Amino acid sequence: MRQKHPTGQKRRAGRAGPPCRRRGPRVTRRALLLGAGAAALGAAGLWLRRLGGPGGEAPAAPDAGTPPAGEWRAAWISYIELQGMDYTSAEAFRAGAAAMMDRCAGLGLNTVIVQVRPFGDALYPSALFPWSHICTGVQGVSPGFDPLDILLTEAHSRGLSFEGWINPYRLQASASSPGTLAADNLANTHPDWVAAAGGGLYLNPAIPEVAAYVVEGVAELVRTYPVDGVHFDDYFYPTTDPAIDAARFAASGAADLAEWRRQNVTALVKAAHDAVKAADPTLRFGVSPQGNPDNDMSQQYSDVRGWLAAGSEDAVVDYLCPQLYWGYGYTLSNGSRRFAYENILAEWLAMPRGSAALYVGLGAYRIGEGDGGSNGDSVSGWSTGRALADQVGTLRAAGAGGYALYRYGSLFQNTAWPQLAEAECAALTAANAPDGGRAG
Repeated sequence: MRQKHPTGQKRRAGRAGPPCRRRGPRVTRRALLLGAGAAALGAAGLWLRRLGGPGGEAPAAPDAGTPPAGEWRAAWISYIELQGMDYTSAEAFRAGAAAMMDRCAGLGLNTVIVQVRPFGDALYPSALFPWSHICTGVQGVSPGFDPLDILLTEAHSRGLSFEGWINPYRLQASASSPGTLAADNLANTHPDWVAAAGGGLYLNPAIPEVAAYVVEGVAELVRTYPVDGVHFDDYFYPTTDPAIDAARFAASGAADLAEWRRQNVTALVKAAHDAVKAADPTLRFGVSPQGNPDNDMSQQYSDVRGWLAAGSEDAVVDYLCPQLYWGYGYTLSNGSRRFAYENILAEWLAMPRGSAALYVGLGAYRIGEGDGGSNGDSVSGWSTGRALADQVGTLRAAGAGGYALYRYGSLFQNTAWPQLAEAECAALTAANAPDGGRAG
């Protein structure tokens, strides 16, 4: 889920630094639902006018101020962090999970988004998916305890809401990730459901039985575990190649391939949302799409505008958290500043909204590395020790309902930029304090 460039972006594994410790208050699921939804309905039009449009000068980052009531403050904990944990015993794993949740609570977060289904497999005993290779190095082999149960217990005991992060279609990112698929991986049991793309294997979004299976996996998770929500990442259609679903498209009678593919994805996302709500109406379902809405619509075929605008019985998501992983003033080689943080944030906030909240994904993995922009401060802007806290201040002033940090390791395991990561932690902790950090 990394992003390289606005025109073809994916998240990459960041590096991270030492823990910041401060216990956060317990936040109830219902308080998050009511507060974050209201906070998300901000002043997008006013913010656009203040910026002077996408070509305007980047404004000074406002002070983060006091966190709004009900603000959603989350961190993504990916399979990269999870595979570095100690699975030799339940006790060893619990010690690592406790430290991880202490750090998240200490940062002032109230939610963790944990990747419990990364490769058509699971970090918990499932009737539908094999054990993840993250646990033992071999897909399909149990570690002898339930990692998800331990992660949930440690998160909830610290007042953190827990959302189960699922990659709905990916079975294999490359020939080595994971290297060997279990006999009961869907690539082996249903090879007719699988499409190869970019060196990886993915479930084909055009097949209704695929969508039904993914949704049943969502239902299994929310029936079996006290998660507070389910979260999909941005991996939907794995390729724009028309060959992967040509026969089904021809049989559909549809005239527009892109629109038909968007309908396929929306059907899955809507069904997953409804399965979550059927288990418990207070649970939440959200998606973190790419930050470039054009890519979402035309490359991954996720109708983010339609999802945001839907409401009531037609609701597709409870929230979107687009990955806005660029800095202030970010500039493309052609001079465009559309994706500068201040401009792309305004663009998302200006989209018509029904019942869905809008949060902001922030790129902690950019710390010290920069965002690759053509602007002269594309690295130095990420080397201030408070780049993320400044972006939090901007999204609060603009009326977004909260944010998520990608990813945990970039803040707490950063061997490349440990001092910067520690400074970013301190600035975020202050920004998330009840008084905005002014009392100290």
